[in-house]
Amino acid sequence: MSMTLEETRAMAQAIRAEVGKAIVGQDETIEHLLIALVARGHVLLEGPPGTAKTFLAQCLAAASGLEFGRIQFTPDLLPGDILGSNLFNFQTSQFTLTRGPIFRELLLADEINRTPPKTQAALLEAMQERRVTLDGETHPLSDSFMVVATQNPIENQGVYPLPEAQLDRFMFNIKVDYPKLEEEEQILTATTSGERPEVRKVLSAKAILYLQKQINQIEVGPLTVSYVARLVRATRPVDGSAPKFIRELVDWGAGPRAGQYLIHGARAIAAMDGRPAVSFDDVRRVAIPVLRHRISPNFQAQAEGLSTDDIIMRLLEETPEPNVPKYE
Repeated sequence: MSMTLEETRAMAQAIRAEVGKAIVGQDETIEHLLIALVARGHVLLEGPPGTAKTFLAQCLAAASGLEFGRIQFTPDLLPGDILGSNLFNFQTSQFTLTRGPIFRELLLADEINRTPPKTQAALLEAMQERRVTLDGETHPLSDSFMVVATQNPIENQGVYPLPEAQLDRFMFNIKVDYPKLEEEEQILTATTSGERPEVRKVLSAKAILYLQKQINQIEVGPLTVSYVARLVRATRPVDGSAPKFIRELVDWGAGPRAGQYLIHGARAIAAMDGRPAVSFDDVRRVAIPVLRHRISPNFQAQAEGLSTDDIIMRLLEETPEPNVPKYE
């Protein structure tokens, strides 16, 4: 099956419109979720309770036709509760694999920071390699496997912050904020009327897989690659190319995986817009959710009231685009 850019654009618009029927506001969050879906990336949704984080994941799975699974992370959750286990069958005298909820196409890891690192780490191999290993045997996951994790930033008791290696597996860290006044009025009207819009399946898992493969056809020029590399390296205070304010305000910066996700995300945007090539603006559109959890502001930045987003915005302003050669 081969898709034209217009067909790719139409598919992305169909999912966006269907999810938007049930979610009031959160347009940017929906956009980033779709980018991650197309780019085969994982997403960490971070926001206060009641901001539709779980519902967003459910609507995305319903509209895209992906098999949905949910894990409610708790302090007593064990890795086997996620991965499954080999159980002995006395009738056949053999071990049989009982698959855990990770064997789904879209997995919601709800309140992922409420379980200890040992259980959090059960997702590491699955997120990176799209496979799991049980008792020495490797089991592949779906090619479209995607993790949407949520966490509540307000609570600091009974939670286990995600290790840096775990955070780096997420393509995006998306901040989900409270709705605006008019949006909250719409939410109250819609959710108290006794009727809730039904999210229909507008695509299939097979179509999503083709859509994900389509972004490999999007051109990324050498100047774009150079811009991404310079942007990522500029986040590292130990790098000679880092601006002075980075060396003063940042403890550590982003690794190479950030550059990979910047290009994947930019490609997904171009494909969803029906364009054959990536632009510098596409890279900038995904820079904040890609870099947000990969840069660590130091004490001075915190004392000055600067957030990671503030630092990234300044970095985008001060990182020039490569000069495009002119032909006469």
